[in-house]
Amino acid sequence: MTASSDGSAGSGPVPVRVVLPADPVLGTEPQEIVARLWKRRQTQAGWCYLVGLPSYRVSEDGDVEAAEYRVWVRAPEHVRPVDGVDYDQVVTERLEPSPQSEVRDVLGERRPAGWVLQTVPGVRGPAAQAVLHARDCEEAPKDAPLLDWRRALDVAEKPTTRLCTLCGCAQELTPLLRGFDHINDS
Repeated sequence: MTASSDGSAGSGPVPVRVVLPADPVLGTEPQEIVARLWKRRQTQAGWCYLVGLPSYRVSEDGDVEAAEYRVWVRAPEHVRPVDGVDYDQVVTERLEPSPQSEVRDVLGERRPAGWVLQTVPGVRGPAAQAVLHARDCEEAPKDAPLLDWRRALDVAEKPTTRLCTLCGCAQELTPLLRGFDHINDS
């Protein structure tokens, strides 16, 4: 994470409304109080805000004095802006953009998972012919049910099924059917 250089970051906390949860034991409804926003942080799960809630504490000499309890809360679920407050000055830590995967650079985008079976019209029964396609093949029927890899391998093992070479179905499934050593045989 890197701290941003938004405006005059670090110039102090600003007011923000914090939503306190309902307490079924005490029978209280959710409440909003004004607290101080110290910092905000972007995480993989969203934004978190470090807020200072007003509180009290007992000093060493026994007096009760004002204090602040700081806690991280999720935004926007537990915080609301205060009208007229400029939040650009709040210290903000943003996630650095993740680098493009080298695998994706080399291989390109992944193709959609699954295969579809195209039956050849005119032949029925045990001699029925079929062609197995990747789901994004131009020749694949658009209304055919999607097969997972196990079902696709079962269908591909049948002697009456041909694997499409246009979409690469044959190149993808043949090593799984005949073993990876088969690739070097040709």
